[in-house]
Amino acid sequence: MKLVMSLSVVVVVVLSSFCELGFSRDDGFIRMKPILGGIHDCMGNQNSAEIESIGRFAVQEHNKKENALLEFARVVKAKEQVVSGKMYHLTLEAVDAGKKKIYEAKVWVKPWMNFKQLQEFKHTHDSPSVTSAGLGVKRDGHGPGWRSVPTHDPVVQGAAHHAVKTIQQRSNSLAPYELLDILLAKAEVIENYTKFAMLLKLRRGTKEEKFNVLVNKNREGKFYLNQMKQDHS
Repeated sequence: MKLVMSLSVVVVVVLSSFCELGFSRDDGFIRMKPILGGIHDCMGNQNSAEIESIGRFAVQEHNKKENALLEFARVVKAKEQVVSGKMYHLTLEAVDAGKKKIYEAKVWVKPWMNFKQLQEFKHTHDSPSVTSAGLGVKRDGHGPGWRSVPTHDPVVQGAAHHAVKTIQQRSNSLAPYELLDILLAKAEVIENYTKFAMLLKLRRGTKEEKFNVLVNKNREGKFYLNQMKQDHS
């Protein structure tokens, strides 16, 4: 009886040591897990070819797991994290059905063991926050609703310039409209498109005017001015 208890203690101690060294018990099996450390940028250094290779590996592994057909384009941004080996945090550009999209991936690498494993791979539009990456058309699993967005965001700027161009086309004025400022901007992400509600400050000749506009961006990335109303406040 004492011998059995002693052996049990030894097993517990060994398993605990495994966990401390980067192993975990999962579904009755002992699996490796990374021990996390600090993260720092690694773009532009001598291992750029290695980073590109890891990016290609991430896309290939994702294609295998999801039966997808993404084509690797380039690594946009890369950071590395010290683990038992290295964890690469990559921002990738890949081609999906002829269109370039941005993805985020995590790849765990231990060169001395010839070990490489894809830990995570996701389209940046999967993020619930409305950012430059997430302002494109996406399926919003967090419910409808308007959210404030930064006026300097490139997507917001694109919607504003499209509104100004359309206002010019619909006006009878020979003097061109010029965008001075985006005073307010909100966005609502719907299943098939994104809506932008903005208050624009424009100049036509020597006169300054304000317009409330509603611009839609469809799945193909095209903008459409739905509503415009001059603000006299």
